[in-house]
Amino acid sequence: MINDILTGIPWGIFLSFMIGPVFFILIETSITKGFRAALTFDLGVVLGDIFFIGVAYLGSYRLIASLKDKPALFIFGGILMVAYGIISFIKLKKQAKIQYESIDDEIIKKNYGSLFIKGFFLNIINIGVLGFWLAIIISVGPKLEMQTSRMMTFFTSVIVTYLLIDCLKMVLAKQLKSKLTPTNILKIKKAISIVLIVFGLALMAQGWFPKEKEMVKNAWEKIEDR
Repeated sequence: MINDILTGIPWGIFLSFMIGPVFFILIETSITKGFRAALTFDLGVVLGDIFFIGVAYLGSYRLIASLKDKPALFIFGGILMVAYGIISFIKLKKQAKIQYESIDDEIIKKNYGSLFIKGFFLNIINIGVLGFWLAIIISVGPKLEMQTSRMMTFFTSVIVTYLLIDCLKMVLAKQLKSKLTPTNILKIKKAISIVLIVFGLALMAQGWFPKEKEMVKNAWEKIEDR
């Protein structure tokens, strides 16, 4: 269980620093409407993530269960992750400038019910989020043996980590906003895209060299047994 929690924490950190409309609106809402309003909006976003996790998990369960011991699954998951990273990187070239002022004032009105709903819908209208969760499930699922309890532990760890870091962002919103110049935003986005590509390539390598992967795993288990 502890290993599953530890596996989820880096993904939660990574998810929290993926810069997009949600990231900016969260900071802007925290500055203009306060911590409680920002948290309400963020909970709506999290509900959207949970919805996509459910769709991706149910949609891919049979495929992963049938291929979980086959190298092809790692190659497929790696290709998805690399493609996601490359597409994200290419899109950055089209963004000459990122404007904070483009945020719609209607989205950050201090109406908690409306904020929650808008957080949810702002997340689920981005189909790329579904692709992101699908890639994670395909890459992590086999390692967790597709056991429902372990998958729930993993995703709970991801979401809780994500929420905790978002709470920190809300507290530090004013300082963060001053640092988020267009140049810095593009740098962060490029770094995230590159990390996704590298992780995807690592997954593909596990599929291409399954014997070497098993050797490393066995060696590691022997070290832990000492």
